[in-house]
Amino acid sequence: MSAERAAAIVGRLAERGVDVWLEGGWGIDALLGRETRGHDDLDVIVPLERLPQLEAALRELGYCFGFASGPLSFEVVDDEGHQIDVHPVRREPSGDAVYLMENGRRWTYPAGSLTGRGEIADRPVRCLTPAMALVCHSTGYALDTEHQRDVAALCEHHGLAVPKYQTA
Repeated sequence: MSAERAAAIVGRLAERGVDVWLEGGWGIDALLGRETRGHDDLDVIVPLERLPQLEAALRELGYCFGFASGPLSFEVVDDEGHQIDVHPVRREPSGDAVYLMENGRRWTYPAGSLTGRGEIADRPVRCLTPAMALVCHSTGYALDTEHQRDVAALCEHHGLAVPKYQTA
């Protein structure tokens, strides 16, 4: 997915009153302020109560639903194969945002971790904070070379310590 397309999707969602936060590869690149590699998809976090507006906007953009739907994460794809991974979150009174994973476990984005700001194709975007992006991008799975480079670039750019992680 190109930077221009990712920025256009975020823009369309904002026009429809749906603020999203980027995570994954585009979230990292937004925090770096530049595209570092090609991306297969766009990972977005959205408040659970905004899912109807998000789904309507994505349908307008030609995305098909059918793999799953909220409150669990789900994927949508258009006719050209562009994929968006949607991670609905419920805001807790504490300020945490909780994501219900497919296996029934809960993933918590601590209060303040959705305050990151970045840029894609000259468009300001919301994303995870650098520290939270690092946790999400390096925890729970073995990292291939591409993801190791993402982690190293994020750490260097934001002065974070490179974590110990499993390699693929």
